[in-house]
This record gives sequence, C-alpha cells and structure tokens, in this order.
Amino acid sequence: MPTSTMKSGSNLETSTNTPPGLDTTNYHEALVANCLDGLPPFEESSYNTNGEPAIKYIQPPNPGWKFGESVESTELGRKWMEGAKFEDDWEHFDAEKEENRKIYTLMISGIQPRPIAFVSSVSATGEENIAPFSFFQALSPSPPLIMISALNAPRVKDTSANIQATKEFTVNIISLPWIVQANAASIDAPVHISEWEVAGLTKEPSTHVRAPRVKESAFSIECTLFDKYDIVHPDTGVNTSTITFGLIKCIHVRKDVLNARGLPDPAKLQSVSRLGDISYGLTTEAFRLPRPSWASDGETIEKILEERKKAE
Repeated sequence: MPTSTMKSGSNLETSTNTPPGLDTTNYHEALVANCLDGLPPFEESSYNTNGEPAIKYIQPPNPGWKFGESVESTELGRKWMEGAKFEDDWEHFDAEKEENRKIYTLMISGIQPRPIAFVSSVSATGEENIAPFSFFQALSPSPPLIMISALNAPRVKDTSANIQATKEFTVNIISLPWIVQANAASIDAPVHISEWEVAGLTKEPSTHVRAPRVKESAFSIECTLFDKYDIVHPDTGVNTSTITFGLIKCIHVRKDVLNARGLPDPAKLQSVSRLGDISYGLTTEAFRLPRPSWASDGETIEKILEERKKAE
C-alpha cells in the first residue's frame, strides 16, 4: 500500500448516487459519491465564529479523579471497561500470519489521529514533486528532527528518491481550507504532469533549501537530510520502505495563527489529522490537563498510596 496518505478512489466502490447538483467532472466521481451522499453539508459555522476560527474548550473528563484510583472509579471509566471484561471481548491479529494489507489497515485505523506531512522535494534534474504522507512525526528537539516513512512498492517513491539525491525537502502542515488541494496532489500522475498544477497550490521560495514550500501552509518546515534508514523485511529480505530523518533548518509560521505566547494556536491553525481509510479529522473540541509534578504533588501521592496499601 502506498504510504502517501490520500490516493483518491483507491479503495472506493463506484457509486451512481451522486448528490444532485454536483458536477463530478470537478472531482473524482467515486469520491464525491462516497464522501458526500447522505451526509449533511459542511457548514463554515462548525469551525468558524464571527470570521475567526475557534476550538470549543470543554472541561476535562473525570475532574474528580484522585491519584491511584482505577479507571473503573469513574462512571465514564466503568462504561469504557464494559467491553474489556472477557477474553471473547477481544480480537487478536498475529502480524506473522495475517496478510500485510490487513495489518496495514489496522495500523492506519487504530493509530490515530496522525499528523500529515505534505512534502515538497526536487530531483537532481530539477523536477519538483509534492505529496502527502501519513507516516510522519516529530523526533527530537535537539537537534530538531522530524521523520517521514515511504513504502518502496511498487517502486521507490519520487519523494524518497529526490531527498536522497538532493539531501533536502520541506514539510508543510495541511489546514482545513486547502485539504482538497492537498488530497489532489496524491494522484498517481504520469511523469509529465505536475502535482503542483493538479492541486492548484502556490510555490513559495525557501530560504535554506531548493525545494519550495507551500504558500498556503501556515506552518512550513525546511529540512536537510540528516539520515535515512531502509526497512528490510525480516522474512523476505526485501527493502520495503525508507525512513527519512530531516534536520530542521528553518520554520515558517504565519503571524495570524500565533497565540499571545507566540506559538501556533490550534484553533487558528486548523490542522487536519489522518484517520483510517480515506477519513480525516478536525479538532473542534479541546480540554487542558495540568501536568503532575512530584515537587507539588509527591507528598500527597505518597500518602494516598500508603493509605491504599494499609486498606488492602
């Protein structure tokens, strides 16, 4: 399966139930039918208040919980654990026995939400490429490192080949207003077709690398190749994928998505997350949890645990 996250129509059943009034020539017919038919329309008010994007902050769950108490000590926890009482409540998937596609679909559906890396790269001959990847994460603050992973089947991805050839790339965080353009860039276009043109996105010159960043992205990262690691299947010996480690050289952030502390505000950034199959997520609710500190909470925790031991 491609690591590129958004292959339109790759696992969709073609449907003729296209919502009325839609010109399917503007978008893949199967995608339109499967994603829109029977669902309520997107409403700008669902993420936008008085012209300003907003996240609804709610109280954290189980505010009455105390250190040392089990999950079942709360009503929400008791309901959650109802589905984990008996052995028959579980399904077990042996990775050595299941088909690779089954494990793949379990991974992308269960390990969620995931950030999306929208990667811009340039080949040794100057050809520009852009593609989304859902196997992406921050790795280290010092030195500042990120990683992306790309499958090498049925062939080595252009992104991986370009980065290995030129030793540089950019990662651009995708926000809600241009997710459909980013999705379009995942198309399996022939060599003579530019994904940039298909997506209708704008190239913005980078300051440290040749690969352009995406002007529409409010948070872009310029990287040079720090290292790479080829994943070799332990049974077949086949090089199945390549992990690319990027050393961050520069971060570009739009001022209008920053909060009072000078950091990206999730309500304003509107970043889109990767879920399972062709599903994506937008954070519309958030809550804050104070991080426990032994300096302030340690004495109380020790007393609670000691009392529990005596009670047992």
